Amino acid sequence: MNVSLVLIVIMGVLFACGVYAMLERSLTRVLIGFLLLGNAANLFLLVVMGQPGIAPFFDPSTSSGTGTEGMSDPLPQALTLTAIVITFAVSAFLLALIYRSWQLGQADTVHDDEEDVALRGRGTVSDDELDDEIAIEDEDDDATTDFVGTATAPITVLSHRDVEGLRDDAGIDRPRAPREAGEDASDGGDRR
Repeated sequence: MNVSLVLIVIMGVLFACGVYAMLERSLTRVLIGFLLLGNAANLFLLVVMGQPGIAPFFDPSTSSGTGTEGMSDPLPQALTLTAIVITFAVSAFLLALIYRSWQLGQADTVHDDEEDVALRGRGTVSDDELDDEIAIEDEDDDATTDFVGTATAPITVLSHRDVEGLRDDAGIDRPRAPREAGEDASDGGDRR
C-alpha cells in the first residue's frame, strides 16, 4: 500500500489544529476546530482506503483480472460519507448554538459557572476524610440514611380512605368466580 506522506502530514496538522481550536472558549473557534477535525477524519479514511481501484460494482468480463483484487474497498467510502453527514449535522447544531448565544449575550464565549469556580476553589478532599466517611457507612446502614422513619419521609402514600374527597373508580383485578349452571351470561362475565 503506497500512502502519500503529504496526506498523512496534512491529516496530522488538521487533527492538531482542530483539537487546539476546540479547547478555546469561543464557540466560533470550537466550530472551526470541529470542522477541521471532520476534514482530518475524512483524510484519515482516504488514507485507509489504500490505492484507488476499480469500482466495487463492475463487470467481470471487462476487468483485467479475475476476482476482487483490483477493486477498491467500499467500506472507507461509506464511512467517509457518514462522517460528512455527521460533521454537517453537528456544525448546523453548533451554528444554531452560536447564533442563540449571540442573540442573548452579544458574545459567543463560554464563561465559568460560579458553582464550578467554588468547587474548584475548595480543593481536594484528603484521603483520611474519605476513609472516615467510609468507616461511618460500614458501621450502620441505618445511621447513614436520610429518612429513617415514615414521619420524616418526604413522600406520603395516600389511599382513597385517607382523603374524603378522593374517589377510587379504578377496577380491581380479581380472579373470576366459576359460573354456576343457570346463571345469565349476558353481562359478559365481567362481574365484580
